[in-house]
Amino acid sequence: MMENPMSEPQGQLTIRTLAMPADTNAAGDIFGGWVMSQMDIAGAIAAVERVKGRVVTVAVEAMTFIAPVKVGDVLCVYTRIERIGSTSITIALEAWVRRQQLDDRKKVTEGRFIYVSLDENGQKRVIPKV
Repeated sequence: MMENPMSEPQGQLTIRTLAMPADTNAAGDIFGGWVMSQMDIAGAIAAVERVKGRVVTVAVEAMTFIAPVKVGDVLCVYTRIERIGSTSITIALEAWVRRQQLDDRKKVTEGRFIYVSLDENGQKRVIPKV
């Protein structure tokens, strides 16, 4: 999954959000955990849309931080379905930022998250075929 950070985003734009001062560490950069949380939300949105139901995160298979996110950056998370099993779905994610409201984008993080489809009782559910 490691791609050239200067390439174009892969996948579908799923969420965009603004990095705020409350999300910073002591050095003034945005916490990696905040970025990871935004990626998990985007991955869950993509998974729910595909499985047509409830999902839970079961694993973060890979996570690479490429560059820091700064206050004021617009974080854009792109998602792509990488694999569908009988009850699980793997989503590849890329996080890019737009700095200072410019159209210039920079890849800051990428990862692979795994979700499991659940029924209304919280039990694993077979993912319907397309």
